[in-house]
Amino acid sequence: MVPTMAQPYPPGGRLPARPDAAKPCPACGDLVGRGYPTCVTCADRVDTYWRADWAALLEGEGVTEGAPEERELATLVLADDLGAHPWTCLDWAMRLVTCPLCRTELGTGNPGCMSCANADQNRWAWDHAAVPKTMTRNEHALRLAVATLRAARHRRKSVVAFWHLSLPFVLAGATPTARQARRIRTHLLANRHEDLAEADSLTAMAILPDLPWRTPTP
Repeated sequence: MVPTMAQPYPPGGRLPARPDAAKPCPACGDLVGRGYPTCVTCADRVDTYWRADWAALLEGEGVTEGAPEERELATLVLADDLGAHPWTCLDWAMRLVTCPLCRTELGTGNPGCMSCANADQNRWAWDHAAVPKTMTRNEHALRLAVATLRAARHRRKSVVAFWHLSLPFVLAGATPTARQARRIRTHLLANRHEDLAEADSLTAMAILPDLPWRTPTP
């Protein structure tokens, strides 16, 4: 199979334009992305960045979407050299392949499934080995958010909640800093999900004032 591009580690997720701001979903009413992956509209808006690259790969290989050859192509993509395809195509191929051990979407099984664990490890190897600027910090955050939410039942509740709340802003181009992530998770541990959900940005979530009984004494 011919690689999608001669360039090693071709970038992904850049064909459709990103939204300029987080906006309400017409289906679930929350900000677009917060219903991912159960809300069909949220899932469609988020997955469009993966689907666009996968569609380009299908066209280049002369494969029809939904045909048996598509799953065969997915298997080949996963077996190909690291960096031969955009990270979005690697992720989409994992969705099309069923784990031979736990029979779930590859990479979303429980932590004890070695097949899912190996696939997930290979997924993140792309991020670490890619050349500079091939993947932005925001794209890594978007990838991490979606991967976490697709395997939510096997992730810590606080981590799932963090990405659930943050995804609309990440989708619009924002990237949580380490400090923002710590603050938001602290608020989540304080059961302030509703307060966080009302904030209109990552910054606004992070700067929520501490509750009086949790404010450290001088």
